[in-house]
Amino acid sequence: MCTNVERAVSLFKQGFNCAQAILAIYGKESSLGRDTALKLASGFGGGMGAMGQTCGAVTGAFMIIGLKYGGTSSSDEEVKINTYKLIRKFAERFKSRNGTTVCKELLGCDISTEEGLRTAKEKDLFSTICPKLVQDAAVILEEMVTEYNKNPQDISGG
Repeated sequence: MCTNVERAVSLFKQGFNCAQAILAIYGKESSLGRDTALKLASGFGGGMGAMGQTCGAVTGAFMIIGLKYGGTSSSDEEVKINTYKLIRKFAERFKSRNGTTVCKELLGCDISTEEGLRTAKEKDLFSTICPKLVQDAAVILEEMVTEYNKNPQDISGG
């Protein structure tokens, strides 16, 4: 039986982008349909629209954190603050594993340029680097959800 981490990596390897892989797998737990998740996350791959900015696996995880813990009332300041803390905590953990959350830094080339995209394809970076980033994002997300569910009052810890 496959874990959600394995499912996310598999979905990425099927040709979906990194954000889609995270959101489609973990969105199910929040009743987000697969097709809706895939559409919603479709523009976040390659560092948000292939601009090489924040890694899609990271933005996919941010969307899941919002789905699970975000608020629906503009007056619920505590929920907003706690959600932001969880986002920062996720980013810190991802950075501790990978050095950064920025796609072009993770890949070592800027895929927003023709030359950078050519380099990424020639070096097969989307197959050699990105699956690990999707896996890391999924593992961190699962760790954080488990921790939060055990002790929701202590979200500021590392």
